Amino acid sequence: MTSFTIHTVESAPQESKAMLEGAKKQMGMVPNLFGVLAQSPSTLKAYQQLHQAFSESSFNAEELTVVWQTINVEHECTYCVPAHTAIANSMNVDPAITQALRNKTALPNAKLQALHDATLSIVRNRGNISAAELEAFYAAGYGQQQVLEIILGLSQKVISNYTNHVAHTPTDDAFKPFAWK
Repeated sequence: MTSFTIHTVESAPQESKAMLEGAKKQMGMVPNLFGVLAQSPSTLKAYQQLHQAFSESSFNAEELTVVWQTINVEHECTYCVPAHTAIANSMNVDPAITQALRNKTALPNAKLQALHDATLSIVRNRGNISAAELEAFYAAGYGQQQVLEIILGLSQKVISNYTNHVAHTPTDDAFKPFAWK
């Protein structure tokens, strides 16, 4: 088996260097995921753009966390669950939400539970969410925009979750306190 390279700013392909430098400046580190993605500058760029777009969606910090972690847990991504636990903490998301998502237990309110249920259905059924499930999602206060934004978040998470599975990306030291599974 050939191991994937975890690039640094210095070892990355030229087209990835600026993106890794930007991550280091913004986060104080180059996450291992970014180091792996740097091998394909276009994939790293797509991931960063999807992350930015999803972060700017209509979802608040709690809702972003619900979508991200629902997908991470369903995909069994042992890199992204700890990373997004740290991100949720930095966004001041109620730890009860994060713990419920990590442990696959009920969320503390019905609206977030509806978001979780719709996200899970979209993931598990490859977008074939039933009319009844959509109606329950809409009844909770969401609309068509949020359905599309779940798909946007899923697009981002497919890149990271699948990359981490293929590359066996090691968890960064900063995320190890939030290890999962």
